[in-house]
Amino acid sequence: MTVIVDHMPSPAEQAAAELGVAHRVLAHGPVSSVAEAAAAQGVEIRDLVKTIVVRRAADDYVFVLVPGDRQISWPKLRALLGVNRLSMPDAATAKQATGYERGTITPFGSATAWPVIADALTRGRTINLGAGVRGVGLQVAADDAVTALRGTFADVTEPM
Repeated sequence: MTVIVDHMPSPAEQAAAELGVAHRVLAHGPVSSVAEAAAAQGVEIRDLVKTIVVRRAADDYVFVLVPGDRQISWPKLRALLGVNRLSMPDAATAKQATGYERGTITPFGSATAWPVIADALTRGRTINLGAGVRGVGLQVAADDAVTALRGTFADVTEPM
């Protein structure tokens, strides 16, 4: 794991700083899986948190923060959001909605500040999120990040 000290901050880093969220920037280079990214960043898989873009309706999305060892429970998420149908946008639509490519998506510095739902298992933990660029992560206190992003914690995942 490498901590970046002298570099040009990404929009995600700038947004985290502007929101007052203490964070560490971690560079780890190319990875091909959540498990590889967790190992490269020196954290448990459950603390490498995926930011999943979920479509509620046309041009209406939410960010769901999912621990690396879990997946979205669609029935739980639909019940929480009070909808009958949810979907995941394709890569091009996700980039248009967030400004980030898949694998780098984070709620910090997104093109639109979509609502954030963090799985309840992240509460009280230090987590690593994407930083908006490949091979870089942001390490943050989940509670601080979710508060700053005006998000909520909820039980929305299940084991893989």
